[in-house]
Amino acid sequence: MEYVLLVLVGFAAAAFGSLLGLGGGVVVVPALLGLGSLFAAVDVISPQTAAGTSLFVMIFTGISSVLAYHKQKTIDWKSALLFLIGIVPGAILGTSASKVLSTDSFMFYFGLFMLVIAGSLFLRGKLKRKDAPVKGVIRESKDEAGNRFVYGYSPITAILVSIGVGFLSSLFGVGGGALMVPVMIVWFGFPAKIAAATAMLVILFSAVSGSAAHFAAGHIHWLYALALIPGAWFGGKAGAWLNQRIRSNLLVWLMKLVFIGLAVQFILQGLL
Repeated sequence: MEYVLLVLVGFAAAAFGSLLGLGGGVVVVPALLGLGSLFAAVDVISPQTAAGTSLFVMIFTGISSVLAYHKQKTIDWKSALLFLIGIVPGAILGTSASKVLSTDSFMFYFGLFMLVIAGSLFLRGKLKRKDAPVKGVIRESKDEAGNRFVYGYSPITAILVSIGVGFLSSLFGVGGGALMVPVMIVWFGFPAKIAAATAMLVILFSAVSGSAAHFAAGHIHWLYALALIPGAWFGGKAGAWLNQRIRSNLLVWLMKLVFIGLAVQFILQGLL
């Protein structure tokens, strides 16, 4: 029963993560930490193992989503490659930091991180794209109606942001898209659909580098990972499909409530 639940968790996490550009780890990590208390037959795992397992599964969510978004031609490959420069050093730093966190400390800081994610979702509908830049990397795109968008950014800023995303991704086992997507939209002026698709490519490589570091530290639960991967693969495709067909307002509101509830629970667990 518990492994059937893991397949469903993998699908739901990947679908929401791909749809919103979040990556899915914010669903997988709490689920892995909670399984031990829900099912007596399931081992209780450490936060570090939950983070490492989540990142490994996210590789398959990322591959599935990137293939789907590539067909839709919504990935800005040039920008993604620039963002990737900072991902690997950030992931190594995040894994090193996770080793010194106790379970209570992880719960507390993960709760705070989820509050930040919920806050970014509250701001998502109110985000205004930055005006077109006059220097740095300048990019262009067109939507389905043929409307032209111009956006851009400083390469130095992009690399510093990606270091932060890699650090948080590896530390908490999440993709970092919750931070990457708002930054892309507000600071760099990316159109929302381009931001979500490009963030998934960055998340894929963030997951590869982060899970490699966690693998070296012995932080991956392979049985849980194998149960999560099938759902993650099909969920990633479903999220990319939904991204082109529905307005995500209802899903975003549901996720806000879920994240706030989980954040409060984790913070209290960390403090008590």
